[in-house]
Amino acid sequence: MALFCASTSLTFPSSSALSSFTSRSNGNPKSPFVGFQVALSNPSIRTNFRTNSRGTFQVRCQDLSVVPLDQRWMFEESEADGPDIWNKTWYPKAADHVNTDKTWYIVDATDKILGRLASTIAIHIRGKNLATYTPSVDMGAFVIVVNAEKVAVSGKKRTQKVYRRHSGRPGGMKVETFAQLQQRIPERIIEHAVRGMLPKGRLGRQLFNHLKVYKGPDHPHQAQKPVELPIRDKRIQLQR
Repeated sequence: MALFCASTSLTFPSSSALSSFTSRSNGNPKSPFVGFQVALSNPSIRTNFRTNSRGTFQVRCQDLSVVPLDQRWMFEESEADGPDIWNKTWYPKAADHVNTDKTWYIVDATDKILGRLASTIAIHIRGKNLATYTPSVDMGAFVIVVNAEKVAVSGKKRTQKVYRRHSGRPGGMKVETFAQLQQRIPERIIEHAVRGMLPKGRLGRQLFNHLKVYKGPDHPHQAQKPVELPIRDKRIQLQR
């Protein structure tokens, strides 16, 4: 059976189940979805009974006075979808994280510790420094890194830290130290460190595109008017 009030329908199991339920409840079935009672024998309610092609029983109700005020929005055409009364927590919409409105930061990697620099970059790319931070949404900014070949590491990592890659074929593993990779592709060192601090999955791959690393002091993003990356960690600079 289906109960139609205005343009909204509420479905019961069947007409036989309704009659059995009605006999047990003295003619006042209660809909588990709507949450209020409708007396089918009440003469003040104008109803229209009919059976559709599948044999289910339908009631068309024209009097909305029986519907409580806090549930009447379900039967009004102006609010067919209804207000979002279940979710009270704020969640960012598409207009809250448009890429063209995001901030661009720039940082000089000269004599900066690799790990501390990468963690600061990852924080701003994810947007963890913002009050609107949402783990599942891209809320962060773009970060430009220049002078990538001058990044520093502490201790003996320059010779002991190794980077591995594999071609996928037997015996295809390539191993090189930090110093060797810095001479060959210095941008990859910072990209590798930041990528490991981003989420693993579709969101992480999207956020990784916000990192722009360049060898030397020049970059092609002057039109975005980048500002200096704020760094709170005072130990990020290598002490000579």
